[in-house]
Amino acid sequence: MSTLIMIAQLILGLSILVFIHELGHYLAARAFKIRVEKFYLFFDAWKFKFFKFKKGDTEYGIGWLPLGGYVKIAGMIDESMDKEQMKLPPQPWEFRSKPAWQRLIVMLAGVFMNLILGMIIFTGVILHYEKEYLPTDQLTSGIYAYQAGRDIGFRTGDKILMVNGKKVERFKDVTSANVLMGSTITVDRDGKNIVIPVPDTLYRIYNKKIRDFFIEAHNFPFTIDSVIPGSSADKAMIKKNDRVLSLDTTKINTYGQFREIVWSLKNKTIPVQILRNIDTLKVTVRIDSTGLLGVFGKNPYKTKSYSIGSGIKYGISDAMGNLWANIRGLGKIFSGKENASESIQGPIGIATIYGGIWDWRRFWVITGLISVILAFMNILPIPALDGGHVIFTTWELITGRKLSQKFLERSQVVGMIILIGIMVFAVFNDVWKHFIR
Repeated sequence: MSTLIMIAQLILGLSILVFIHELGHYLAARAFKIRVEKFYLFFDAWKFKFFKFKKGDTEYGIGWLPLGGYVKIAGMIDESMDKEQMKLPPQPWEFRSKPAWQRLIVMLAGVFMNLILGMIIFTGVILHYEKEYLPTDQLTSGIYAYQAGRDIGFRTGDKILMVNGKKVERFKDVTSANVLMGSTITVDRDGKNIVIPVPDTLYRIYNKKIRDFFIEAHNFPFTIDSVIPGSSADKAMIKKNDRVLSLDTTKINTYGQFREIVWSLKNKTIPVQILRNIDTLKVTVRIDSTGLLGVFGKNPYKTKSYSIGSGIKYGISDAMGNLWANIRGLGKIFSGKENASESIQGPIGIATIYGGIWDWRRFWVITGLISVILAFMNILPIPALDGGHVIFTTWELITGRKLSQKFLERSQVVGMIILIGIMVFAVFNDVWKHFIR
């Protein structure tokens, strides 16, 4: 069942992203009175499709191969490689007959739509799911530094002042992907300002899903707020409002310390000392294989509600932050600092990221992330991608000379070979990582 959920989320996410991307090209083309011959969600390879209908000059349909989609714009050299049409005299309603600036807008429209969609999704997640955020200045006792944080110079109790020389309103932004890929964080430590460099290698740890690896807002005494029914804590008769005093032989002073120790004692049965009202009790609890007891702690910090304006502001900020993180990530692959096999995901990898449980918040976060990644990937200067067409059209705008049809056709073939090579690598990489290794 979980596999079916993963596949369903992948197909739904891709359907939304591909439709919006191709809609951008379609609307821009129609705005300049360019004929759109086909608008397809997914590819109708070998002419097989689930259904189609025609309205006006355009055939609409859904193909069987869920690896993308396309609009076939009349008079444009694209993946259809329709050379017969290109041999005919240019028509006023064709792409090739329009001014370069109009063609440039048509090619950029899909990328623009994916970028805007990413911003809308992140804004929606903030306003509908998150609703509130933790202001950095609420951490009056400072942060809790986990091992990776301690390794680069943080100490529990440090108070966050600035990231890269700028004050940060949301604590969430202190641990964002951009920060983890190299930055500086200024903290107040015992009245002194300390600048701590965050190495760009920290993001690799993040990708390996090490729990609470960095710094968190967990520097407060651990009092239980709720217990998951049927969990180890529930079976041990741990109750709401109990305060954890010790785990095994270690005294617990903060929630961060509790989580770090529990994580290190997976699959072990340990004594836990708790304070209930005025009584001190000792119970025995087994920590499960995921490093959890089944309890949630009381958070003493006051959160701040997002307004519509701040939700939009931070939604745009989150989308652009994720976009920039992925640009930097690609740069690390080309520079050799990151392994392509660890960083590139194919369909199987993306489905795994969505997960086997249908969580709408997670679904929209991942879909928003993929939307901005898709915008970036499509603008890369590779023939057959939007970015390749943009480069050629920009050249025409600057020089005033059109590139020959033969050159464009050959470039399209080269680009398609590159893209097929990347896709084959991504798929085989997925199979290796998830089924063989």
